[in-house]
Amino acid sequence: MKPHLGAATRLNAAMHAGFFLLLAASVARFVAGHGLSGATPLILALTGALALVYAAGVLGWAVLDRWRPVWLTAVIAVWLALVVAAPSFAWCAVPLFFVCLQMLRPRLMIAVVVLLTVATILAQLRIASGFDPSIVLAPIAVALMATMTFVQLDRDRVELRETVKNLLRARVDLAQSQRLAGMMQERERLAREIHDALAQGLSSMRMLLQAAQRSWDTDPELAKGHVSRAVDAAGDTLDEARRFVRGLGSPRLEATDLGETLKDLAEQVMFAAMHEVRFETSGDPYPLSSEVETGLLRVAQGALANVSEHARATKAAITLTYLADKVVLDIRDDGVGFDPASARESGDRGNGLRMITERLAELGGEMVVESAPGEGTALAVAVPTREVR
Repeated sequence: MKPHLGAATRLNAAMHAGFFLLLAASVARFVAGHGLSGATPLILALTGALALVYAAGVLGWAVLDRWRPVWLTAVIAVWLALVVAAPSFAWCAVPLFFVCLQMLRPRLMIAVVVLLTVATILAQLRIASGFDPSIVLAPIAVALMATMTFVQLDRDRVELRETVKNLLRARVDLAQSQRLAGMMQERERLAREIHDALAQGLSSMRMLLQAAQRSWDTDPELAKGHVSRAVDAAGDTLDEARRFVRGLGSPRLEATDLGETLKDLAEQVMFAAMHEVRFETSGDPYPLSSEVETGLLRVAQGALANVSEHARATKAAITLTYLADKVVLDIRDDGVGFDPASARESGDRGNGLRMITERLAELGGEMVVESAPGEGTALAVAVPTREVR
């Protein structure tokens, strides 16, 4: 219960207004029935005292603090004195029920409500001309309804508070989960970029330097050419690292389209791995979104890294096919092949296939792998797309 309307509930405001209205009605009824003689001055004095004590508590609620039980005791004491002098004031007990229900602990609350109810019944019996069951039953019914209404409101308030606490806790947990999910997503992105871009670039540099080492004494010019290509590959790999850390696309695609980029990639892998890598396109090329171009380039880099490191192939081929509603990238080699089912469980190729699958999931694409030990490997990915105009 709050003393001022700005912070009070509607129930508190109605309760206070009801108390003063009932008090005023009781005074009017008493004066109308008894006039200004007899015990009227005493009744008016007790009425004024009750009104002042009640109003002081309502207005000074925050100041009372731990003295509120004393205030409530004073209100009830003055009211009891008033009811003894004039039983018609008994119905002012109804608002007092709510005050007791809000302030007191359950056992004490029940005791005080019983006291108020009994006082009301006795007061009504004093002024009744004969016994009427309603004189007893009506106050009990009012007290019961008031008590049960408050108990239910208090239970609803507690449940609402618990619900709000649970919602706040769930929001915190959700925010934490989203943060962790974002961290894991970023880790997965970096892992894919490292595997598809950096691993392929480092693999090319290693093979070029190994080739340069083998021909250093017999053919210095060829060795220098391998070293020069390794330097170029190192520069490209460094650019890739800088760009994907910032979450941007591949620098390979900045000045050219996907077809030319894949052609350059095939030539780079061919020089590094010392096996034939052929590239061709099919269909009428059209502009693609940067997400699709970057995704397909990463798929090609990861697949060719696997070919160079594991396949021991003599030939490989890349085909980029433009269809009306999708783009298909095929990568084939004549290497030793592998078992796709077991590769998904362990090994470098299994990691590569998993990362390609995750990347395609972001693009809404799909992958098909055909391979068997000794029979080479064919990988096909299809990504739905719309022409960029």
